[in-house]
Amino acid sequence: MKSNYEPLGKHIQLVDYRNSEEVTSTVLGISIDKEFMPSVANVIGTDLSRYKLISKGLFACNPMHVGRDERLPIALYEKDSPAIVSPAYFMFEIIDRDVLNEEYLMMWFRRPEFDRECWFMTDGSVRGGITWDDLCRIKLPVPSYARQCEIVESYRAITDRIALKRAENDNLEATIQAAFDKAFHDAGVSLPETIIKQNKVPQGWTDATVGDFASVQTGPFGSQLHNEDYVESGTPIITVEHMDGKYIAHRNLPLVSQNDVDRLRKYDLHTGDIVFSRVGSVDRAVMVSQHEDGWLFSGRCLRVRPYDPNTGSYFLWWFNQPVIRQLVTASAVGATMPSINTSILNSIMVKQQNVKLAHRKYIG
Repeated sequence: MKSNYEPLGKHIQLVDYRNSEEVTSTVLGISIDKEFMPSVANVIGTDLSRYKLISKGLFACNPMHVGRDERLPIALYEKDSPAIVSPAYFMFEIIDRDVLNEEYLMMWFRRPEFDRECWFMTDGSVRGGITWDDLCRIKLPVPSYARQCEIVESYRAITDRIALKRAENDNLEATIQAAFDKAFHDAGVSLPETIIKQNKVPQGWTDATVGDFASVQTGPFGSQLHNEDYVESGTPIITVEHMDGKYIAHRNLPLVSQNDVDRLRKYDLHTGDIVFSRVGSVDRAVMVSQHEDGWLFSGRCLRVRPYDPNTGSYFLWWFNQPVIRQLVTASAVGATMPSINTSILNSIMVKQQNVKLAHRKYIG
C-alpha cells in the first residue's frame, strides 16, 4: 500500500475565482471539524468583490492557524449555490476527477494522520501557518478509482448508520421526557423547575444525590500522564474536546500504550459511565457506549460510574435537563475558569423512582 502513496500536489491545483460581479454575499469560514460555517468575521464595509467565489466540487482551507489548533481547517463545498470565502484561504480543485474522487480525498483530509503531518509542516509564525508547497508535498494513498468509490460507499454507509442511531437516540430521549413529565404531571407537580425549587416529588419517588447512586472519579493529574506518553497506536483517551453533545466523538483521539493503560487502570471507562467536563463548560456530560469500553479519560474530566450500569441512560438524561445543567454550572468554583470536583458532583441532586424500574420503563 505504501508504494501507492503519491504527493498531493500531483492531483490538486489552486484556483482563484473572485466575487467580482458580487453574485453572493454569503461569507463562510471553515471549522476545525472541517465543515463550512457562517463566518464570524465583521465584514461591514468590506469590499466583498475581493473575496474568493467557491462553488460545488471545490475545496478551501485556512492555512493560518495549523500550528495553534493542530488541525488544518479544510472542507469540500457541496452546495449548489455559490458562497464566498476569505481571500487568504487556499481554494483548489482536483486536476483529474477520473483519477481522484473528491469524497475520497475529503475522507483523507479528515484523518488525524493528515492533521499531524500538516502540523509538522507548519512555519515558525505565532499561529503556525502552512504553505501551499508544503501542503502539496504531503502524500496520500491513491488506489484505483473503482477502489476509491468502494471506500467512499462503505464510509457513507457507516455515517448513515450513525445518523440513524442518533435519530433513534433522539426518539428515545423524547420518549423518556414524555414519560417522566407524565409521572410528575399525574402527581400534580411540574417538571423540572418546580420540583427543584419547591422540592416536591410524586409518590413513590425519592430524593437522592449523585453520591447515593454512583462513584465519582477525577482523571489523572498531569504528573501521571504527559504528552510524550502518546503513541501512534494504542488505547484512546477522551478529553473535553471529544464531548459531542451526549456522545463521544471519535476524532483526533490521543493514544497511549498498553503499559500506560495498565498503570492508569483506575481511570478506565466502562459502558454506562458518564463523563463530565471538569473545567470550562462544566455542565457537559456524555455517556460511554460499548465502543468506548476500556478507554481512558483525561485529567480535565470527571467520571461518574453508576453502581447499576444499566441506569446510565436515565441519569445522563437527568444531567442534561436544563435546570440541572444550570445547577452544576452555579455550583462551579473558580473566578477565571469554572471548575467542578468530586465533592460538588457528588452533592448534585437527583429525583428518582426505583432506579431499575425507571430504566426498564423509560429506556426499555
